[in-house]
Amino acid sequence: MRVAVLTISDSVSRGEREDFSGPAVVAFCRGLNWEIVETVRVSDDLAAVRDQLRGLADSGRLDLILTTGGTGIGPRDNAPEATQAVAERVIPGIAEEMRRKGLEETPTAVLSRGLAATRGKTLIVNLPGSPKGATESIEAVAHLLPHAVHVLHGARHD
Repeated sequence: MRVAVLTISDSVSRGEREDFSGPAVVAFCRGLNWEIVETVRVSDDLAAVRDQLRGLADSGRLDLILTTGGTGIGPRDNAPEATQAVAERVIPGIAEEMRRKGLEETPTAVLSRGLAATRGKTLIVNLPGSPKGATESIEAVAHLLPHAVHVLHGARHD
């Protein structure tokens, strides 16, 4: 699978804080032999996140975009809204499973508002911003994503 990892954080995008969640997601994906095509850091600005998602999805170079950060309930948490703005179809079960698994270890996992959606032939999945939350979330659904991408590209469900 061809993957982009988009870290959504004001402080990381300004270089004021090191990005730990993006590299954690990249390492997890590489462990599954998924190809990391691009890593991007963007501010929490809704328009900036939306534009990055649109550009990445429409590039035709990716099967999967994993975002990390911006899924909480804070005033600058805009990942779900940006994803919804570019989405053609929302896939609720992916985000529901991430939250369900997250609750096994972290009571606040239910506060994540992350979405999963499609745009064209690209799947977009919002992950939490902490390295632990991001990797636990992707781990919860990683087994589903290759099949989802395969079907998104026109394969049958059987």
